[in-house]
Amino acid sequence: MRRLAGKTALVVGIANEHSIAYGIAKALKEDGAELVLTYLNAKARPYVEPLADALGAKLFMPLDVTNLDQQNALFAAISDTVGGVDILVHSIAFCPAEDLHGRVTDCSREGFLQAMDVSVHSFLRLIKAAEPLMPDGGTCMTVSYYGAEKVVDHYNIMGPVKSALESVTRYTAAELGPKGIRVHALSPGPLATRAASGIDHFDQLLNDAADRAPTHHLATIEDVGACAAFLASEGAKNMTGGVHMIDGGYSILS
Repeated sequence: MRRLAGKTALVVGIANEHSIAYGIAKALKEDGAELVLTYLNAKARPYVEPLADALGAKLFMPLDVTNLDQQNALFAAISDTVGGVDILVHSIAFCPAEDLHGRVTDCSREGFLQAMDVSVHSFLRLIKAAEPLMPDGGTCMTVSYYGAEKVVDHYNIMGPVKSALESVTRYTAAELGPKGIRVHALSPGPLATRAASGIDHFDQLLNDAADRAPTHHLATIEDVGACAAFLASEGAKNMTGGVHMIDGGYSILS
């Protein structure tokens, strides 16, 4: 039985077939959801469009989350074409390289504001836009990382940014719970995605995580997708506001 049959999912953040967002979109589709997918810009489109086609996306539209006109056009098209949205997946983050690779102490005001806007406030904007299209409730999800909770070498300013994202998850879950809208943060261990490749010494981080995790296995995008599909299902209807670790137990160790 496909748990998400009859539901529509908007997934934001697919860059290629290695993206966490792609793993989530694939799992949601396999569980019966119809998909609305986005791509960042013309440069990204050739990498994302074949994936959207393979997944049979109902809508495939551009979305730079800093562009309010594109966001408005996307949600108008969702309303006109499929009538509403049941699942929102936000899997995007950005920080200028010079700020990402430097000390938190040295982060520029401009870099900090840009990282918070793209990585955190965009989740709020998308939730707010999706809320009227979820009259019967729904599920909103974002993607965090253990560096939000503990200091992780070379994760730098993205640690405080992800901390803010997790706090946003809790507060929106409390506010939207009476409407039947659940909000979650998925927190996988390190994954070899394009976004993660910008972090210094990331290969070492991957190796250390695999060595230390009780399972000795890194998470995969399929693992994250399976968790997301469950959280979007009726089986998780009384779960909200959580940060869900998908890391082979790495985060339980001192």
